[in-house]
Amino acid sequence: MRRLLPVLILVLAAAGFLALRATRPAPPALETRERVWRIEAEPLAAIAVNPTLVLYGRIEAPDRVRAAAPVGGRVLEVAVRDGDRVEAGTVLARMDPRDLKPRIDQAAAELERERIRHRHDQEAIAQERTLLELAEAKLARFERLKNARLGAESAFDQAREDVARVRLSLTQRRQAIAEHPARLAQLQARLAEARRDAERGEVVAPFAARIGKVEVAAGDQVQPGQALLNLYPSDALFLRARVPAIYAEELRAALGRNEPLQAHAEFGTSRLGARLERIGGEADARGVDVLLRMDDAARLPVGAFLNAVLERPRLEAVFAVPPSALHGGDRIYRIEDGRLKAVPVLRAGERRDGERLTMLVRARDETAPLRDGMLVSRTHLPHAIDGLAVELVGVEGTRGEAAGVPR
Repeated sequence: MRRLLPVLILVLAAAGFLALRATRPAPPALETRERVWRIEAEPLAAIAVNPTLVLYGRIEAPDRVRAAAPVGGRVLEVAVRDGDRVEAGTVLARMDPRDLKPRIDQAAAELERERIRHRHDQEAIAQERTLLELAEAKLARFERLKNARLGAESAFDQAREDVARVRLSLTQRRQAIAEHPARLAQLQARLAEARRDAERGEVVAPFAARIGKVEVAAGDQVQPGQALLNLYPSDALFLRARVPAIYAEELRAALGRNEPLQAHAEFGTSRLGARLERIGGEADARGVDVLLRMDDAARLPVGAFLNAVLERPRLEAVFAVPPSALHGGDRIYRIEDGRLKAVPVLRAGERRDGERLTMLVRARDETAPLRDGMLVSRTHLPHAIDGLAVELVGVEGTRGEAAGVPR
């Protein structure tokens, strides 16, 4: 009996398990639910707007003046320092006049010597004509004597030589008189040059300007043409930047139509205005140079690097969407009956207003146009496809919690 007891317990346990299993309630049927993505959306609206380009460039002064030493000498005085602002006519630096005045004196002396030489030539030419007449008369007498066999042949030859010598001297005198106006003009020009260099020895600001850099100090010995300082008009500064070559033609056409293209730049904490004035005539792999004339340029130093936002020519009937609405760069998704529907688009540009960036698009296909009021997704979904189920958690920029997270 003791041996059958364990077997009996096992049999009873198995019977109880089978009874419980047979009487358990049926499990509820599993319900399959489609994954729904929460997104933000906004309605489209056609607008007319100027797209923008972000540029990076450097401030330049095309009218920059380099003041150089007219002659070699010593710098007597430097009256300005780097960054100073000066009015037109302000004396900036002086060369030592003792290095400049001797050139004037020498040029004036050479000019006076030429005038004296000319007077002497005019007086001497009359005497040389008389000498020529006497020599020719003497030659005629010796010729008669030679023909009459009363004179020596050597005396006749000597008379001929005297005539030739006087004629040569007279010819040279006439040439010297004829060349006098040219020599006089040359020496007058040399004197004027010396006087001009002496005047340039006092470097004067030709316009209201800002001093860029002073390169010498009082007492320095400088060579002809050596730079003393440079200056530029502080109200005529330009930002030189590069734009992609594909935009050059539309910018050039806008300038041809006298269409003003405005820009703004940031310098430190200041916001400065600018406008497009010129476009370069050459391009390379990096693009084309453009020159933007800066407003309130007195606040900028030459050589400063700035970033600017330039307006392109105006576009009509484009739609502004946030960058997150673009998928693959060429499509957006409209919302139809709670599902996404792809709409192919063309990018017409972008618009930057402060920190806010919007993309400007047009419909790529006439069979799938963009319309005012069309509700499109502004949430970027990594795996967005046609027919994806979505739930709106915000419209026109209102944010919903867990946007873009599947539930």
